[in-house]
Amino acid sequence: MQIRATQRNRLQEKYGPWAVVTGASSGIGREIASRLSEAGLNLVLIARRQELLDELVADLVARNGIETHVVCADLATSAGTAAAILSSQNVDIGLFVAAAGFGTAGSFLRSDLAKECEMLDVNCRSLLALTLHFGQRFSEQGRGGMIVMSSLVGRQGVPYSAHYAATKAYVQSLAEGLHVELKPRGVDVLASAPGPVNSGFAARSGMRMGAALTPADVASETLDALGRRMTVVPGALSKILTYSLAPLPRPVRARVMGRIMRGMTKHLDETVFADTTIANESRESTEIRPDVADRLREIRSKSA
Repeated sequence: MQIRATQRNRLQEKYGPWAVVTGASSGIGREIASRLSEAGLNLVLIARRQELLDELVADLVARNGIETHVVCADLATSAGTAAAILSSQNVDIGLFVAAAGFGTAGSFLRSDLAKECEMLDVNCRSLLALTLHFGQRFSEQGRGGMIVMSSLVGRQGVPYSAHYAATKAYVQSLAEGLHVELKPRGVDVLASAPGPVNSGFAARSGMRMGAALTPADVASETLDALGRRMTVVPGALSKILTYSLAPLPRPVRARVMGRIMRGMTKHLDETVFADTTIANESRESTEIRPDVADRLREIRSKSA
C-alpha cells in the first residue's frame, strides 16, 4: 500500500526533513521507516542488526532517493542510547519514532531476571532518555512529533505477561502526559496501541498468536493519527478488544486478558515443566543419594 499524497505532504511539512526511527530493521519500525521514505523524509535508522539495516537502506535509497544515516546500537545499554542521540546532532530532525522494544511472556515466577531487566532498559529507560532529548529539541525549535509504541496490554495488568504489560503501561502513561504538556510548544506526541502484530515480537517472546495485524496495518493508521490524536488503536480486532474491555473494572479486565494470554503462553510453561522434570530426574539418578531421590519422588507424587 503506497502512501497517499495528502499524507506525504503533511508529513513533509510538519515533521521533515529528517526522522529518527528506532527498531528500524524489522516489524513496525521497518514499515514506518519505509512509509516515511515514501513521503520524502530522510532517515536516521537505528537497530541492533547491521546487515538488516544495510539491506533496508539499499532498498529505500533505490526506491525513494532519500538520504540516510545508519546506527547499529543496542538500546538496552547506555552506550547504545547515547549513540542514538549523537547520531542526529547535525541534521534537522522533525520526527522521532520509538519502535524498538520487545516482550516476555509466561509464568512470572519462571522469569529470567537478566532478560526482564534488558526489556525494562529497552522499553522504558532508553525510551525515557530519547523522549527527553527529542522533546527538549523539538520544544526549542517549536515543532516536531514523537510516536511511541504502546500496546493493548498496557491498559491493565496482564497475567502471564505481567512485566511486559507493566512496561507498556509506562509507555502509555508517558505518552498521554507528554501529549498534553508539549502540545502548546508545537510538539505532537502519539501513543500507538495495537493488539497482536505479526512481526518478530511473537518469536522473541515465545507467544503463539492467532489473528494478528500486519506491521503495514499498524504503520498506516499510526502515521494517519499523528498530530490528530493522543492514542491510536490500529486494526479492527484491536479496537474490538480495547473498547469491549474499557467499561469493565480493572480487576475484571485483568482476568479477561489473563485468559487470553494464558492461551498464547501455556506451551511455554509446559515446556519448562517438562525440561525441569527431565533435568531433575537426571540429577537424582547421577548426583543425589538414592534415599533422597526416593523422598523427592514421594513429595512430587503427593503434590501431583
